[in-house]
Amino acid sequence: MAKKFVLALVSSGSEKLTAGGIILSGAVAQDMECTVFLLLGGAYAFRKDFAEGHKAVGEANLSTEAFQEGLKKANVPHWLEFYKNAKEMGNVKFYLCGTAGKIWKSADKDDFHLVDEVCGIGEYISSAEEADLSVIL
Repeated sequence: MAKKFVLALVSSGSEKLTAGGIILSGAVAQDMECTVFLLLGGAYAFRKDFAEGHKAVGEANLSTEAFQEGLKKANVPHWLEFYKNAKEMGNVKFYLCGTAGKIWKSADKDDFHLVDEVCGIGEYISSAEEADLSVIL
């Protein structure tokens, strides 16, 4: 039985989204069953009309320009690519919090990148309780 990994994305900061993508990639490489929950800022970041151009960091003490320069120097792709690749390579499901979707645009999964289903917060709580590893960013 595969180990279960749950990632809750609550931030729209590209530094946290990049970190989450790297962690998710590692979980996929370890053949874990992965579930990603898009909550509040995380849901906003995955909006189709926003995600691909989004590069701003979320922490006030970090420089977006310095972060983007560092990514380029290290040859690290845009954060969204990590999630797309992980979904293609492994057992990864993406859930949009219905409330977050309504706050930012709609609860229609087609308005967001990669979303398999829309759910309530109870789905996240249950998944996190059952996970072998759970991360919130």
